[in-house]
Amino acid sequence: MQVPNEVKEVLLTLAKEKRIYLEGNIIKVLKADAGDKDFEKYLKTCKEKDTTARRKRLEVTKQVQEQNKQLEISARKNDKLMSDLKVALEETERRKEEAEQAKSEAEKLRDNAISDLETLQKKTQFELVGRIVKIALIVIMGVGVITTALFAYTLITGQENPILESTWSNLFGILLTNSFSIVGTIMGVKYATEKD
Repeated sequence: MQVPNEVKEVLLTLAKEKRIYLEGNIIKVLKADAGDKDFEKYLKTCKEKDTTARRKRLEVTKQVQEQNKQLEISARKNDKLMSDLKVALEETERRKEEAEQAKSEAEKLRDNAISDLETLQKKTQFELVGRIVKIALIVIMGVGVITTALFAYTLITGQENPILESTWSNLFGILLTNSFSIVGTIMGVKYATEKD
């Protein structure tokens, strides 16, 4: 395709003054007139610059594509790491909940064991107090019966024994006082050992 002279002059002026050249497929269809060395040189320069520009654009495109591939790989790795991190956090949370449940169950078992131990201690104390009270009552009643039997014997036989009479009355006073004292002491110890 032939180019009019005015267009040639404009193109050559742009090339000289501003270093602007034609690019693209249009260069392939333009032809210089026979003997027009300036325009022929211009078209040759345009083809070289176009080829260089295409090569550079191709390299840039390849670099961008390679960087995009690297970014995609990095994004996949990042997604996998985030997924693994999420799983690890969920696992940690689950284990924490399990540990809290185990701790709660252990505390319940400990509280039950303490309660059972306190109940056993109270039962043992109650049984011990009951035995002490029974033995104290048996001793008190035994002494009272023996002293009463001796006093009755002296009355039946007609022997007056002032010592036995005073002993009998003193002994009953002492036994009565001591029995209340023993029972009061036992009850006080029982209630003093309770937590409430």
